[in-house]
Amino acid sequence: MALYSEKVMDHFRNPRNVGTIENADGMGEVGNAKCGDIMKIYLKIENDIIADVKFETFGCGSAIASSSMATEMIKGKPLSEALALTNKAVAEALDGLPAHKLHCSVLAEEAIKNAVLDYYKRSGIPYDEEAFRTCEHCGDES
Repeated sequence: MALYSEKVMDHFRNPRNVGTIENADGMGEVGNAKCGDIMKIYLKIENDIIADVKFETFGCGSAIASSSMATEMIKGKPLSEALALTNKAVAEALDGLPAHKLHCSVLAEEAIKNAVLDYYKRSGIPYDEEAFRTCEHCGDES
């Protein structure tokens, strides 16, 4: 059995939504010091919908694939759906990740949440702090 699925390899070789958004409405950045992966997610919001999303990722193939898949999963969706996206859903959409690479999907989830939180703060939109709490070590809600 191959270490990576065809979907992981496709999103690594042909990542979707790469780049930045000038004057983004929200930006989220996360990093994992242990592995060196760094992700930035940029959002353009129109009427509570993610009109555009871009990412920049410095990291391994799993990190790039997770960023690419996560952005595909939230583009054109309401912010509420983006906030509901889990690392498990990203990993499943990629047809799985090796256990030692699951942290990459956690980073994608956290970067999206940070970008939405940034948008709420910039826009003065009230938010529930509990919706943005994640464990820094495992990515699970605490």
